[in-house]
Order: sequence, then structure tokens, then C-alpha cells
Amino acid sequence: MSTEQPDESGALLDPFRQFLSFERDVLVLSVAMFAFSLSFQMTNRYIPQYLRVLGASSFAIGLFGTVGNIIGAAYPYPGGRLSDRIGSRFALTLFGLCSTAGFAVWLFAPALGTVSVLGATIEPWFWIFVGLFLAQAWKSFGLGATFAIVKQAVPPSRLARGFASTELFRRTAFLIGPLLAAVVLAVAADFTVGFQFVLAIGVAFALVATATQHYLYEPEDSTLGKSFEGFGEILADLRALPEEMRPLLVADTLVRFGNGMVYVFFVIVVTEFLNVGLVWGPLSLSPEVFFGVLLAVEMLVALVSMPVAARLAESVGLKPVVAFGFSVYALFPILLISAPANAGVVALLFAYSGLRFAGLPAHKALIVGPAERDSGGRVAGSYYLVRNVVVIPSAGIGGAIYGGFSLDRLGVSFAGSEPLAFGVATVIAGVGTLYFLAFGREFEAYR
Repeated sequence: MSTEQPDESGALLDPFRQFLSFERDVLVLSVAMFAFSLSFQMTNRYIPQYLRVLGASSFAIGLFGTVGNIIGAAYPYPGGRLSDRIGSRFALTLFGLCSTAGFAVWLFAPALGTVSVLGATIEPWFWIFVGLFLAQAWKSFGLGATFAIVKQAVPPSRLARGFASTELFRRTAFLIGPLLAAVVLAVAADFTVGFQFVLAIGVAFALVATATQHYLYEPEDSTLGKSFEGFGEILADLRALPEEMRPLLVADTLVRFGNGMVYVFFVIVVTEFLNVGLVWGPLSLSPEVFFGVLLAVEMLVALVSMPVAARLAESVGLKPVVAFGFSVYALFPILLISAPANAGVVALLFAYSGLRFAGLPAHKALIVGPAERDSGGRVAGSYYLVRNVVVIPSAGIGGAIYGGFSLDRLGVSFAGSEPLAFGVATVIAGVGTLYFLAFGREFEAYR
């Protein structure tokens, strides 16, 4: 274990200094990642409410989260193979254009209206799913490459700081995006009109990001996609996962499964279940606008806590920091669904939720740290493949519990219960947290 004591006064600026020392291509890709993250965070967290306005059921909203999980699990490997064939620069441009098109489909979904195809009626909310397959293209592509870059650029005992640098820059977009969306929604006539303006801004940012990476990114070769070279290698990588990573994978999967059950319903809980806005003197924010402020509060806490926690991990180890983040994931759902309809209380809860990100750099360091130096991308890709595949049904299950379901042929029906859905989510994530505390392993460089 390192004996160096964390210097919190310098911890907040240190990630930005380290980030600016990265090579040009890494900076260009990070700027593109920032812009796409801005577009995604402006829009994606409000999509469940958008689906509700377009007539989707609670089950369909949960299914939206499940489809997102499927895409997150399925896209990285074929994306890497395509990059091998056409080169990373053109692959990134293609994925950027796909994401831009996805935001555009979301924008025009209400205008597409209800159509009939082969006797089947397609409601406007269906186009949100079509757009998701496109919008998530860039977001799901570069996961393994990001891990590999940090793995090779940072000493083992400073991995958490290295991930804090890239995460802090990227997640600044998570702070700005919801605030920008809240401002637009505050001045719009209603939610649908305002959110379409938000989507239009998202399209513009995505176009700028695509052009930036296409003209400024100049890779010496096409190695970003070569971490993934076929399903035979995928199976070999899964079998070769470091032994100390397996308890982390089990715990992380349980924590993410619980969170995935209710994540898409956070906006609906705030805007409908609690129906809480903010009235402070002459300031009056609707629940939809207030939700954007809550997301900004959450991310502000995340941005402050991540570099401090990364430095702290060098003194106490990675495991306690990761376990703390898991515990926040576990407790937040039950706290939110049990909260009174009070703006101050809900704001404090979202500030608490931001602390789950404190463990993220340490978590990523614990994933890639045990890997051999040149295999960080493959190890990360294998890890997230397993986790994301298992988590796929979580949102659909959560939606069924949240909104109810009926199986007429079996004579089974359930009216639905918001508190039950959020309670089950907390129990599952809590089991994952306890499992990690009991069986999680520390990375050697942090002992």
C-alpha cells in the first residue's frame, strides 16, 4: 500500500493536469466523447418521460432500458471488427453519424405518428426504440480502447488517478447536459416541445463531434479495434479473466442488475410519483425542469468526489472505495421511493447518489489492474460483456413490477407497485455489495 497521503487541495485539479498531458489523438477522442456524452445526457435521462408522453406503458419504458442493455453488451465486439476492416478513423466517423441519426429519429418520432405495417399498428413511441439502436452506436464502441489507453499510460499504483482524469473530463458533460436541458424545458411551452428543442441541440453537438474526430483524429495505425478478433478469442478471454477479478464481476453484476431495474424510472418517480418541483421565492421550476437540476447536483458531487476518492484509494486501497460506491447504488432506490415530496430532501438524495461515482475510478482500476499490460482492452471488454449480458433483463423485470402485468392464459395478473420494484432493486444490489465486502480482492499495487 502506498504511504503517500492524499492531498485533497490538489486532488480536484490533478485529473485535469494529467488529462492535458495525454497525446493529441487521445485528447481528440476525449473531446468527441465529451460532445457525444453531452448529447446523450441531455436526452437519454428524459427519454422515459418522452415515452410516457408518446403513450408507452410502464412495461415498454422498462423494455427501453432492457434494449439499451442489449445494445451495450452486443455493440463493442462487432464494432471492433468493423474498425479492423475500415480503420478506426472511418469506423468512428460511421458510428458518430449513426448516433447523430439516432438523435434525429428521436426528434421526429412524434411527427411520424401512428402507422400500420402488415396489419400491425405502430405507435409513435416505437420510433424511440429504433433511434436507440442508432444513438448508442458511438457510446458503446470505445469501451475497451479507453481501458487499454489508460492501462498503458499510467503506472499501476496510479490507475485510479488515470481513470479519474478521463472520467472527470467526460462526466463534466453529464453536469452541463442536464442543466442545458433544464434551461430549454423551463422556457418551452410544454415538455414535448421543449424536449424536441433539446433533441435538436443534441443532433448539433453530435454532428460537431463527428466532424471533429474525422478531421483531427490521425491514428498511426488501426489498432483500436484489434482488441476484439472474433468469438473464439472472446471465449478465450472470458476463460482467462484474472482470478481476483471474479468476485468483483459477480458483485458488480448484482449491483448493476438492481440499479438497472429502476434506473429508467427515476425521472418518472420525480415528475409523477413524487410530482416534486421547486418553488423558491420568484423561482418556480416544474418537476421536469427540476429533474434536470437534480441530475446536475448529482454530477457536481460526482465530479468533486471522484478525484478525492482516487487519491484516497492510494492510502486505504481500492476495495473500500469500490464497496462504498456499490453501497450508494444499493441504498439510493429505496431512499428515493420512500422520500417525501420535498424539493430539499430530493435534492439531498440526488447529491448522495452522486457519491456512487466516487468509486468509479477505483472500480475501473480494479478491473484493468490485474490484467497484463497489453491486454487491458480485452480484459475490460470481456468483463463488461459478461456483466452487460446478465443485466439485460433487469429493466424489463423492473418495469413489470413497477407497472404491473397480466398473463391471461395463466390467469396471473399483478397490479404493479412502485415501492416493491425499488425495494427489490435495493435488495439485489445490497446482496452484491455484501458479497464484494466478503469476497472482493485488493489489487496488489494498492496494498
